[in-house]
Amino acid sequence: MLRIAVLGCGRIGRMHAENVNSHQRAQLAGVFDVIKEASSSVAQKLGVREFDSAEEIFASADVDAVLIATSTATHADFIEQAVAAGKPILCEKPIDLSLARVRACAAKIAVSDVPIMLGFVRRFDTGHSAVRRAIESGQIGDLHQVTIVSRDPDIAPDAYIEVSGGIFRDMTIHDFDMARFILGEEIETVTATGSRLVSPALMDRCDDWDTVSVLMTTASGKHCVISNSRRAVYGYDQRVEAFGSGGMALSENHAESHMRLYGSKFTDQAPPLQNFFIERYGQAFAAEIDAFVDCVEQGTPPAVGFDDGEKALALAEAALLSVREGRTVRMEELA
Repeated sequence: MLRIAVLGCGRIGRMHAENVNSHQRAQLAGVFDVIKEASSSVAQKLGVREFDSAEEIFASADVDAVLIATSTATHADFIEQAVAAGKPILCEKPIDLSLARVRACAAKIAVSDVPIMLGFVRRFDTGHSAVRRAIESGQIGDLHQVTIVSRDPDIAPDAYIEVSGGIFRDMTIHDFDMARFILGEEIETVTATGSRLVSPALMDRCDDWDTVSVLMTTASGKHCVISNSRRAVYGYDQRVEAFGSGGMALSENHAESHMRLYGSKFTDQAPPLQNFFIERYGQAFAAEIDAFVDCVEQGTPPAVGFDDGEKALALAEAALLSVREGRTVRMEELA
């Protein structure tokens, strides 16, 4: 049993702790959060140890690996400390809000062979991964275009938005990783637009956007379009489409059930979409833990590595530069 300690007991940390605790090949070694009430609640609920500090986790002989679900500002520091302690890492995205800090971290850990996996959970979604397999198998011919739609059911609280790093680093970063995953090629150019339509006052205060579109191209001419909004009144909108010379592959939204209702005044009435990311990607989060355990136990490369996190953040920076300067950005500018 791989003994995994979870750092961070907010909403996503609690979910990770429960998934590790119920995993057949892993054991929840304990939890920690700077807000003691949060870690105490999880420790008591799951019957595991509550650590007094992150440093205690890194020093513990009873911990084989760590899952980092703390605030973004701590991720790079904790990755470096875990590497120094020789403990494999599964870290939530992003590595940091600063590309310079991510690259400094990469340089510091470059000589280490400690596995580091990034929490781009959408790669583990059965529908999204099936789209990639359809491309790889040639079922849709030569890939021409990818379309990614990602819209939240409602905007996050002001306090979260104010420290999030902005929509490109916080929200679209998942879609940047998905674009690379589906395209199978590195992106060469980024053109982005942004608007303040959902919460103009908050966006003005944060110098951010709540509605964005991104067009990206690869060296071979493949296109990817990303559409994001902080509010979709109909639920959590998550779709991936790949279009090619021989057809199309589509990963659709998930509803609360597969039931369809027909009546005298309506046709094909469906239940609402699943509410948010923990529900929508529940299967994917469990598969992510499977992949991490496989990586550590079998010595296979991480399914999503540190380099993927760095490249996704570089795309976010390119999109931000594109919006602010009103131009297409070539990725070589951020090298």
